[in-house]
Amino acid sequence: MSDVTAAAKHGFTVNLSILFGELPLLERPAAAAAAGFTAAELWWPFGAEHDPSQSELDALRKAFTEAGVRLTGLNFLDDLSKGARGTVSVPSERDRFRANVPVAVELAASLGATALNALYGNRVEGVDPAEQDALALEHLVLAARAAHGIGAVLLIEALNRAESPDYPLVSAAAAVEVVDKVNAAAGLGNARFLCDLYHLARNGEDLAAVIDTYADRIGHVQIADNPGRNEPGTGELDFEDLFARLTAAGYTGSIGLEYRPSTGVSADSFGWLPRELRAAG
Repeated sequence: MSDVTAAAKHGFTVNLSILFGELPLLERPAAAAAAGFTAAELWWPFGAEHDPSQSELDALRKAFTEAGVRLTGLNFLDDLSKGARGTVSVPSERDRFRANVPVAVELAASLGATALNALYGNRVEGVDPAEQDALALEHLVLAARAAHGIGAVLLIEALNRAESPDYPLVSAAAAVEVVDKVNAAAGLGNARFLCDLYHLARNGEDLAAVIDTYADRIGHVQIADNPGRNEPGTGELDFEDLFARLTAAGYTGSIGLEYRPSTGVSADSFGWLPRELRAAG
């Protein structure tokens, strides 16, 4: 990307659950700082542990604070380590999700995070989708209220159907519909659309149209190039145009880097983004 004018309008945050994944988790904040980043986000970082020990939580906090990196976004219990896509709508995970909410919110608050992402969860064979949707709304309202308590937004994300065939939110419209339902039910207005341009592109959506249509609902943006889910410049997406469209549509938030480095070495994957633009601002 030779022209970085549009990129300069946005701060950047690096997702440490996918970038610097070649390092142990507790070493990743320092590696991000060494690469010039001041902010990071995480999927749920404790695997299937919905209520990790105080020592585990403290170690993660220490890694961020000592590196001088702020956590800007965190997933609620997502069970990604088990191949799942969230726990919000899964009846068998009701107790684990509900117990996780205060834990995730407290961790987010302690590190300055102002966004919490609640992955919807896969459809479960033998369970009525309407039952799952009702449970999801109940849980998302609970999560929205908890996030509101720390001044955070609740993010709801669309994934791509090729990689997540059992996940029901595989379009921007489907995710925004849930956002609107949560805001109506909770009455807080803090549910927002997590606009992941990679997932939407993989689904074949018109990204410019998505940005223009849902700009007022977007709470966060994440990127990876398509195809491949690698860094910008390795695929077909025109990020300069997309960044400019986001700015023109009124999006002033950060851009989350959620890609796999094409060479397997994260520190070598940021050449597209000048170092002076990597700080979150």
